[in-house]
Amino acid sequence: MILRFLLMAGAAGAIVFAPPARAEHSTEVHPYLEVDQTVFGDLNNGGGTSAYTTAAAGIDASISTPRTEGQISYRYEHRFGWDKNTGDGDTHSGLARGQYVVVPNLLRIEAGALATRTRNDLPGIGANPVIGNADNVSQLYSVYAGPTLATRVGDLDVGAAYRFGYTKLDNHLGNLPAGQTDLGGFDSSTNHVLAANVGMRVGVLPIAWNVSGGYEREDQSELDQRFESGFVRADVTVPVSPTLAAVGGAGYEKIRSSARNALVDDAGNPVLNGNGSFVTDPASPRLLDYDQSGFIWDVGILWRPSQRTSLEARVGRRYGSMTYIGSFSYQPSDDMAFQVGVYDGVQTFGRQIDASLSSLPTQFTLQRNPFGGSIGGCVFGTSGGSAGGSGAGGCLNDALQSIIGGTYRSRGVNAVWRYSRGPWLAGLGLGYAERTFLDSRGVLAAVNGSKDRGYYVQANLGRRLTSHSGIDGTVYIDWYEPGFPGAQDVLGTGATGSYYHNFSNHLTGTATLGLYSTRVQDVDSSLIGAAQVGARYRF
Repeated sequence: MILRFLLMAGAAGAIVFAPPARAEHSTEVHPYLEVDQTVFGDLNNGGGTSAYTTAAAGIDASISTPRTEGQISYRYEHRFGWDKNTGDGDTHSGLARGQYVVVPNLLRIEAGALATRTRNDLPGIGANPVIGNADNVSQLYSVYAGPTLATRVGDLDVGAAYRFGYTKLDNHLGNLPAGQTDLGGFDSSTNHVLAANVGMRVGVLPIAWNVSGGYEREDQSELDQRFESGFVRADVTVPVSPTLAAVGGAGYEKIRSSARNALVDDAGNPVLNGNGSFVTDPASPRLLDYDQSGFIWDVGILWRPSQRTSLEARVGRRYGSMTYIGSFSYQPSDDMAFQVGVYDGVQTFGRQIDASLSSLPTQFTLQRNPFGGSIGGCVFGTSGGSAGGSGAGGCLNDALQSIIGGTYRSRGVNAVWRYSRGPWLAGLGLGYAERTFLDSRGVLAAVNGSKDRGYYVQANLGRRLTSHSGIDGTVYIDWYEPGFPGAQDVLGTGATGSYYHNFSNHLTGTATLGLYSTRVQDVDSSLIGAAQVGARYRF
């Protein structure tokens, strides 16, 4: 995350643009109470109908000033089940992103938080939002924060950044099917990232240059896992024209991942705790699972024909093989934005959650699932000229596709498009995610070198019908290829449509229909239909 930031900062000095428009003063705070009634049934297997009642409390708030940009959407709900298919349960879901400029042109603080439910195992049945208390669904919490320093000292650009991240999972792991590989669990992790850079823009020299370095460490509670990485590198930017530059860099990087082994029983099987996670053997030595160090390099282009269009593409060698990364963003107007990102990195579950969270805009439109209020998939930015809100958005699918212990190589692509004009609001996100597991020793050695893949598409569409009413809908498709012995491919699809009516400035009524399908290879599929009516009182 920080290395990507420093690369962009080093290259940006070659091509100069006008500063972004300053944000208008705007503050909104809307706490609310809500009650919903849901009825659902399995349309594919001839099952009967079930029902549950939901009571929820939440808050939607945002602030936008020349120095402060941020938004929070948080919701707590309790589900009262009417039968064994929908037992009682609590769910926390929310997203927060913000930044504050402490000293203009010098110091800012950035932070983010996420609460949602996520699937524990990629090979298992998908997390159906209608049916509660699924065996393979857990509550996830993640937060990060830290300062960024950027200033000029004479002709030099000087920068430094620190990030602290914490991720916690309330596990509720079910039993794996016979013959399926245990991929390890996750309890909590802390992550520290430090980085610094110094460089010079085009002017004194005909080229721009940047020297950067950084260190990162994550500690996981399960198996006492530890991830450490450090790098130092130099980058140059050579202008080819006023809008095009050649970029390149080289340096040295060292990455190490280690863990203790799991406690085993008399039969040699790993011992699991009540949450289904491995029990660490405190007497076992620390095992080095992944160790990669050496020379790294990359070259590419940076193209910025206007303030609204940017392209960067690089090819190089890192992690012991070739790497390909890049980004493209296009915002023809405040109403529309489009961006694509191609990534490649060595990751862990907690670190990837932090990186995905930090890539989201500070002003966003959040499409919750009306059946359970969960957050996942893609988050879209809002219209406007502020730096935090004008982006297209970002997707959480690659980070949330399943909970995995250990270290893995994460590669993929995300594309996001958003549109907002007049009564219309639309968003489209799609992508591909691939993980190659790198744990060569210990209890996770059985999956070393294995790959899993995920493909996802999400489309949102909303329209305001009158000053008091409107409709919105969401369609998604998720296709997972686990790639592990005993695991089956999973296809999950879903669609929801809602109508809302504001009876007053405080009271809103909603009616929603939903259809969700889960198909597991060689296993019977399900098709769940659901209907919901609800009322929200906003203070």
